[in-house]
Amino acid sequence: KVSRLEKLAAHLAKSIPGCDSNAAKRAAHLAKADLSSEMVGEFPELQGVMGRYYALEDGEKPEIAAAIRDHYAPAGPNDACPGQPVSIAVALADKIDSLAGFFAIDEKPTGSKDPFALRRAALGVIRLILENKLRLPLVDAFKTAGARKDMSRDLLAFFADRLKVHLRGQGVRFDLIDAVFALGDDDLVRVLARVEALGAFLKSDDGNHLLTAYRRAANILRIEEKKDGKTYSGDVNAKLFDQKEEKDLAKNLDAALPEIAKALESEDFAAAMTAMAGLRRPIDGFFDNVTVNAKDKKLRANRLALLRSIIVVMNQVADFSRIEGGGH
Repeated sequence: KVSRLEKLAAHLAKSIPGCDSNAAKRAAHLAKADLSSEMVGEFPELQGVMGRYYALEDGEKPEIAAAIRDHYAPAGPNDACPGQPVSIAVALADKIDSLAGFFAIDEKPTGSKDPFALRRAALGVIRLILENKLRLPLVDAFKTAGARKDMSRDLLAFFADRLKVHLRGQGVRFDLIDAVFALGDDDLVRVLARVEALGAFLKSDDGNHLLTAYRRAANILRIEEKKDGKTYSGDVNAKLFDQKEEKDLAKNLDAALPEIAKALESEDFAAAMTAMAGLRRPIDGFFDNVTVNAKDKKLRANRLALLRSIIVVMNQVADFSRIEGGGH
């Protein structure tokens, strides 16, 4: 356990501002040493606390001693979260290592049973990351902890569930977390920022309208693709446009795609939502005036591909198919 913690804590230190990876490695090396003492043997609740005293007595640096004491934290929702860089590294390493290890042997929590307190460990990781605003790619951390690709996917889904529980108290909607997590982002600080911007957008008139339009496009596509036994995801052919509304929609989608991508790249989620809001009128115009299922097969296929483009552009921001409610 300790040799794994050393490697993982030193690796995580790179994502923690002001964290010396050698100090993190040293603290991880000593983190479990007090478990062999008679003091902790008799009073298990002193694990970590005694470790700090022994380390200070032995001449270790104060931040290393503090990290030994803090590495079990936060042990519960009311427990304070470590804030010192070395303490954060070892606390994260201890929890991520346990999660990766138990998932590797398929010992996942089921129902109300969680004998190894893995839900608490995941919640601890979430709090350490969010409260310290760490830009930590989780999948990379899982990989360093020895998780295989399929395990990392399961772990990320497990974290998504824990994040929902954690944010429920702050009034954040489950479906919005799902919609953002579906994109595969594993940077929790960025996920949260995106969820907040999405929540604000959907409360606006434009957001509500666009969600309805997205559903309409998705429904038409689902029905027609099932009927035809094929998917309409090819390029839209501008030469086949028959009506002004088709041209308007295609032009606006083409303009919005790079604009949204650029805003997401710079993590300006409000700007991404604004760019998306600009699609409301052309999409409404298209639905109000254009018959998607035209008699001309080429025309119909092109219009269905145009509907797919709406979905592709909006799904850059979040997977809107996972969002509940909405619509007027």
